[in-house]
Amino acid sequence: MHGSSVGEWLPAWRSTQQRVAILRVLSGCRDFASARELHATLTLEGTAVGLTTVYRTLRALEQGGRVDVVRERTGERLYRPRPTDGHRHYLVCRRCGLSRPVDADTVERWADSVADATGFAEIEHTVELTGICEQCRLLDAATPS
Repeated sequence: MHGSSVGEWLPAWRSTQQRVAILRVLSGCRDFASARELHATLTLEGTAVGLTTVYRTLRALEQGGRVDVVRERTGERLYRPRPTDGHRHYLVCRRCGLSRPVDADTVERWADSVADATGFAEIEHTVELTGICEQCRLLDAATPS
């Protein structure tokens, strides 16, 4: 996704310096990131972009199916670029935010069967899997109470 233009991500949008910067920072994220985290990174590197612009861009990317989204325990939405082979489900550490894609074929088949059984089309679903990763568990075990 590095080097992608805004037009490749959002064909109906014109390219702006702010949108290009948001896409660059987002595509460089290893794990999920919040709009505020992306905005802070942009600000630290000297890119003038408003938080509202970050939110609008992320919302458009979500509506266009270009990002995967999970919610933090606080309800805040976290984003990461969607792989070119499509929608994924993730297991996210509640402590450090580490995320790992998980095999969710069963969930996808279930959603398809619900659509077939009800006559609904364009079914969307959200599956939130969170836990504590091994490294955070080890840190907890090593920390005296």
